[in-house]
Amino acid sequence: MAVPKELLYSKEHEWVKTEGDTFRVGITHFAQSELGDIVFVELPEVGDELTVDQPFGSVESVKTVSELYAPISGKVVEVNQDLNDNPEFVNESPYEKAWMIVIQPSDKDQLDKLMNAEQYQQMINEE
Repeated sequence: MAVPKELLYSKEHEWVKTEGDTFRVGITHFAQSELGDIVFVELPEVGDELTVDQPFGSVESVKTVSELYAPISGKVVEVNQDLNDNPEFVNESPYEKAWMIVIQPSDKDQLDKLMNAEQYQQMINEE
């Protein structure tokens, strides 16, 4: 199962990619495989303020609806509108096409609470 080494991970199965002063966020390959076929993605609006560990949207699969949790606090500066018409991207390409939001962080120190790839791999192996 893909766990890219350059990303950081939350305990709620979101990934975070550092891009200068902003952070691109999506859900992991493990999360999408557990959910099954994704049929709908609900995301916040550009300008929304997110609080770490609080819900910011949801993904709906044929099996269930699962909330998305902010891995870091900050303002949403970009939203992946392609997911409105192509929610299947979450299953097909969780780390490329299916990024969900870009956050301008309010507290970069929160990144220290995220896991590296090795720590995340260990966590999902235990689940």
